[in-house]
Amino acid sequence: MPKYNVNVTSEIGELEGVILHSPGSEVENMTPENAERALYSDILNLSVASKEYYELKEVLNKVTKTYEIKQLLTETLSNDISKEALIRNVCQQEGAYEELDLLLNMPPALLAKQLIEGVVLNRDNLTKFLSNERYSMRPLHNFLFTRDSAMTIWNEVLIGKMASKVRERESLIMETIFRDHPFFGVPTINPERVAGGRNAFRNATIEGGDVEIASENIILIGSGARTSTEGIDLLTEIIKEKKEGTKHLIVQELPRKPESFIHLDMTFTFLDTNACMVYEPLILKKTKYHTIKITIDNGKVTSIREEASLLKALERCGMELTPINCGGHGDPWIMEREQWHSGANFFAIAPGKVIGYERNEKTMEEMNRNGFEIIKAMDVIENRVKIEDYQRVVITIAGSELARGGGGARCMTMPVKRKNVSW
Repeated sequence: MPKYNVNVTSEIGELEGVILHSPGSEVENMTPENAERALYSDILNLSVASKEYYELKEVLNKVTKTYEIKQLLTETLSNDISKEALIRNVCQQEGAYEELDLLLNMPPALLAKQLIEGVVLNRDNLTKFLSNERYSMRPLHNFLFTRDSAMTIWNEVLIGKMASKVRERESLIMETIFRDHPFFGVPTINPERVAGGRNAFRNATIEGGDVEIASENIILIGSGARTSTEGIDLLTEIIKEKKEGTKHLIVQELPRKPESFIHLDMTFTFLDTNACMVYEPLILKKTKYHTIKITIDNGKVTSIREEASLLKALERCGMELTPINCGGHGDPWIMEREQWHSGANFFAIAPGKVIGYERNEKTMEEMNRNGFEIIKAMDVIENRVKIEDYQRVVITIAGSELARGGGGARCMTMPVKRKNVSW
């Protein structure tokens, strides 16, 4: 079987392949008491979230090839060597050696389900009987946000080094899929096995929501609650080792509070070759949060300098973008409210064609004023409108429930292939 060649050289190139994870019982397998530990501010209603997710997935099925993590994982686990390696790694990482034999004897489909939805604690001794925990291996509550645990950077996949332990299993699963699946088998970069390994960058964390591929030479990366400065140093080392001409890393510092600022893509996303979505108070106003441009030339850092803003840094690299405001203009309360509900978090399926939440009305009005037609996902799905009839368009998906999980369309998609863009 020929191997799949990943290729992502921009955020907006025509989409040719994307990895998804349709939410399952793992998003409901929490209580208000432990929701914060699961990185949620509230618990979701799965039946409503699933209907909303259906809109995202079916729109994507209209325009590209979609791959489901559970199916990919099941197929990967049919290889006994990959299966045993993953189980042993997960059990070691989570201190769950007592589950080793149980998991090793599971068929691939059941094992994939258990690894994602959680392994219920077997109360076979006093300590376990009295435990307040429901699971010996907790559900992956956040796996619908496939963006974070692996990221396609040009022609390789960088495995995420997650900021929270509750998400570490996601990275192990994604690395196993990309390395061992018979269709993929693509080059992966594991942060713990690069540039000196885990001891060289002990505090490094890096998640895909903070990494945006602007072009073949430019990467934007957020530095904040989920991606550390050491994580950015790690990415710098990875790029240095390749010695592939001149590359630019543009770093945007992010507030650590409130939680809606967890990733760069909650404040800035690309929309077209000449347009971007911004949360104005952070991206366009003067703040205490630095923008730094790092230039790497043939394996050496040749410059680290502070820039006036993210857009100014991009402009100095030859990329001029017109900003469109999340929440519109003038009312900071509306801006803040819509940013909280992932109003800046758009996902491009082609230049000028993006997906976002319909609930962010002022953001949609601003998009429309900038030449984007607004159409509903269900109208696309049921063939009442055709995406190809529009030059600039926003396809809106329902987001009353999904947005409460803390992410938008970009968060829920992990592109593996895009066409190159003619700038």
